[in-house]
Amino acid sequence: MRNRNRATALAGGDRLVVALMLGIPTLLHVALVWLPALASVGLSFTEWDGIGGLADIHWVGVQNYVDIFTHYPRFWPALQHNLVWLLFLIVLPTGFGLLLAVLLDRRLRFGALYQSVLYLPMVLSLALVGFIWQLVYQPDQGLLNNLAGLHVNWLGDPDINLYAVLVAAGWRHAGYVMLLFLAGLKAMDPALKEAAALDGANSWQTFWRVTLPVLRPITIIVLVVTVIEALRAYDIVYILNKGRNGLELLSILITDNIIGEASRIGWGSALAVVLLAISLGFIITYLVQVFRREERS
Repeated sequence: MRNRNRATALAGGDRLVVALMLGIPTLLHVALVWLPALASVGLSFTEWDGIGGLADIHWVGVQNYVDIFTHYPRFWPALQHNLVWLLFLIVLPTGFGLLLAVLLDRRLRFGALYQSVLYLPMVLSLALVGFIWQLVYQPDQGLLNNLAGLHVNWLGDPDINLYAVLVAAGWRHAGYVMLLFLAGLKAMDPALKEAAALDGANSWQTFWRVTLPVLRPITIIVLVVTVIEALRAYDIVYILNKGRNGLELLSILITDNIIGEASRIGWGSALAVVLLAISLGFIITYLVQVFRREERS
């Protein structure tokens, strides 16, 4: 009887521990993520300078959205830059990261060293990455101009500075993508490749017909992470030139309107909602297509 009561007490204590371990992070997540997000949606329909209480908040409906789309000249260039950023990360760093993962999966000599070196930029914060590449891109004493014998203002020229920053962002992103794909390749059953080889498939055919389909769950994660990284990009651009002169991004506009000199909480919240809608649009559309393909197969 005592042993049964003791087991019941332990079970009850375990339930309490599990409830605390799940409940506290959930409450923090709701309080720090979802409630501010819902508050931003509500504030996007208001006019408020951030000073005063609730009485100073004035309802304006969808006027903030109308003004952003029609009377805010910085919005459309910023949106275009974010889409270019997204397309670049999906095509080049993601493809390069997949290539690196495939090469490292072949158990090259010093493979662990290569993996650590390639992943190292991901350990660095985007602010530090921006500082490093600021030294590389300096027009007079920069590493790139000195090595190439050029006199290019990489960050000051609005025609090229976006692509220069994309190289820096891609340098960091490729290592993360490589690690995700490499984890998927390590978990892959070697018998699948052996069966493909017995059927006469070459390396290229094995990759497209066996390896890539097996990596589909990892590919979904990589694309979702890439969309989030591209649309929330802020640190590296702000460090390089505060998001001006050709480097405007939606995240920069949100910050400028909420905590800038002319504090417009309603406008900033509306921009944040637009950015959230674009992010969810990309992610949901891709996930729906993937799940439909899986159901058909």
